[in-house]
Amino acid sequence: MFINKAKDLLGINARNAIYLSRSSNKSKAIVHSKYATKILLRENNIATAEIYGILGTGEDIVDFDWQNLTKNFVIKPTNGYAGTGVVAFREKVGEDDWLDMLGNHWSLADIKLHCNDILSGQYSIHGLNHNVIIEERVPIHPKLLKYSYKGTPDIRVVVFNSVPVMAMLRLPTEESGGRANVTQGALGVGIDIATGITTYAVAHKSQPIRYLPGTKRKLNGIVIPEWEKILETAIIASNAAELNFAGVDLFIHKDKGPMVVELNAAPGLSIQAANRAGLRRRLERVEDLNIQGPKHGVKVAQALFASDFASKIKNKAEFPVVSIHEDVLVWGDNKQKVEASAFLNTGRFSSAIAKKLAQDLGLIDVDDLLWFQSEQEEGKVPVVEVKFRIKDQTVKTTMVVSNKLNNKQDKIELGRKDLKNFIIRFEE
Repeated sequence: MFINKAKDLLGINARNAIYLSRSSNKSKAIVHSKYATKILLRENNIATAEIYGILGTGEDIVDFDWQNLTKNFVIKPTNGYAGTGVVAFREKVGEDDWLDMLGNHWSLADIKLHCNDILSGQYSIHGLNHNVIIEERVPIHPKLLKYSYKGTPDIRVVVFNSVPVMAMLRLPTEESGGRANVTQGALGVGIDIATGITTYAVAHKSQPIRYLPGTKRKLNGIVIPEWEKILETAIIASNAAELNFAGVDLFIHKDKGPMVVELNAAPGLSIQAANRAGLRRRLERVEDLNIQGPKHGVKVAQALFASDFASKIKNKAEFPVVSIHEDVLVWGDNKQKVEASAFLNTGRFSSAIAKKLAQDLGLIDVDDLLWFQSEQEEGKVPVVEVKFRIKDQTVKTTMVVSNKLNNKQDKIELGRKDLKNFIIRFEE
């Protein structure tokens, strides 16, 4: 079990009492139904798997054109739970014979029987309309193929107040029957929000693991394709459903990009173990922020929730040695570069930039502001995104805008957050 501050962790009772009530009953009812969710996504031009059919009665099962399903389709209940009742098919191999992703043969009679089981409510725990969805099977992205057993991996992103606060890759295993569901036995692999690089991993919701079972393949260091687009799509989908707090599940299609699988109004909490981080603290940090849109939400998330572990993976070179006073190159809003003096202040956590310098660089435009933060002696000050270069290392970070630095020789103060990959030499 991972170690974390208890106050940072989100438990089921707190999730239900504090966060589930942030979304309306109407929104929750929509996302409880996979079919209603599909309609919502289509109406908002959000990519999702194509629907081939909705079966609501025994007659629908008999009348459906099964022979037209030649390859890559999925049969699932409209309001199933934890991946139960979902069967993914690879191809049609005979007149009345289909092969599923696990290599099992299904006759037409077998398929119809399974659909009738779904209609009877065998795989559902809520609702009265137990319909069958037949839809496109999204193939495994080539970059994730070697990590997945039979089924397509998905990405779970927890979104709150239009900010992605935590994410994990869910890898199908033999135990999970090729399903990307941790309750069924899929692996949960934490993802650094800032970079899209995997960090830690768990099996059975909480058991730490380092390698893909049965292999020497590390589960950390996987680079998730189209990462920023995944985060942006998750925000757009949760907003379309009017879910203030949501779990958004997405596939990555090689050609179509991120595709939303479904939305969850009460996402599970094992994502905390996969990331070795607490959800509650992250939710509290973004609760009062004024998010201007999906791209802004992604920028805020990447600024707030960068993982130390991911930065260690990315940093292959030896740490550069720096003095407490260094000249840095700072990028402006229109890509101009300005050299400025910086003081490496290990006494502060976040970095700061002089207000006049930030204005000269065009970094305090309304569109560039991330949020406001309380600073000792200065009250509430804006926080902006800054890119700078020091000792051949380029750093993209956030800095508070300081009036005090206007009158100092060093126009930038670099805090501990941005000095992790440097060795500071204090002797002058």
